Amino acid sequence: MGEIGKSIPTTMRAVRLHRAGGTEELTLDRVDTPVPGSGEVLVRVHAAAITRDELDWPTDRLPAIPSYEYSGEVVALGAYAGDWGPGDEVFTLCGFDRDGGAADFTRVPANVLASKPRSINHAHSAAIPLSGLSAWQGLFDHGKLERGQRVLIHGAAGGVGHFATQLARWCDAYVIGSSSPGNFEMVRAFGADEVIDYRSNFEDGIKDVDLVFDTVGGDALEQSPKGVRAGGRIVSVAEEPRAVPPERKIVSVYFVVEPRREQLVELARLVDAGDLRPVVDSVFPLPEARIAFERSLTPGKHGKVVLRVVDDEAAGEG
Repeated sequence: MGEIGKSIPTTMRAVRLHRAGGTEELTLDRVDTPVPGSGEVLVRVHAAAITRDELDWPTDRLPAIPSYEYSGEVVALGAYAGDWGPGDEVFTLCGFDRDGGAADFTRVPANVLASKPRSINHAHSAAIPLSGLSAWQGLFDHGKLERGQRVLIHGAAGGVGHFATQLARWCDAYVIGSSSPGNFEMVRAFGADEVIDYRSNFEDGIKDVDLVFDTVGGDALEQSPKGVRAGGRIVSVAEEPRAVPPERKIVSVYFVVEPRREQLVELARLVDAGDLRPVVDSVFPLPEARIAFERSLTPGKHGKVVLRVVDDEAAGEG
């Protein structure tokens, strides 16, 4: 099997979590380069993004390679890998039950890959899949959001929230974003029609909302039924919404994001059309993975923390 212009090495660098715990359990190791199986593609990772709590996820399959969303280049194909070819630039969210992209190479099912946005670099492309798919699935799959409806987005300046705000605006909904006051201007820039303090009392004017999309949980989610019209929806990626009296006919949903190629294709199209903008907080080289994961846990950051695996582009471009 070969790569553009050179052979694929038999070993590679990989960040691995060896024991349950914090960032101190991460090491940069030299491991065998994976070989793609049937229906799989081998990707040379250029950039991989970090989710703040992901080190808590793979406790049943250690050691594990984290960073489940990434952007890179196809270098080899297994049997029945579809129409992908060496050199194709792709991005994806892989399943949480397999190794991620904090490595030089990773193998991934061909059917979850999508062509990366042409207008942005790998670091910004890697920042899209998990948060962008969470926003899409929360608003449209579970929230059934339609043109002209009123949607309240909790955490509208956050990782999932800033995508949800932009997507809701794109579909011509009336968007109310909740955030801390220091982020009001940012939320407006993402397209919110109205911005409220996340500590607001819902009895003070927030009413007749068709959909609440919650990304933060806690008191904001607890208060949400007060502002939802009868027959509306509450969707959360943070925690299970509390029970609502059945006579109000409010649908409450908690969900975990799933890889979806067709939705990544649409997200990439929106990025290239200028309707969607990912935000990157900071970029760290792969050997500084511990520092990067520590940054992901820092309060007040804006956007994704990204690992740069291939040093072939300016991190700040997008």
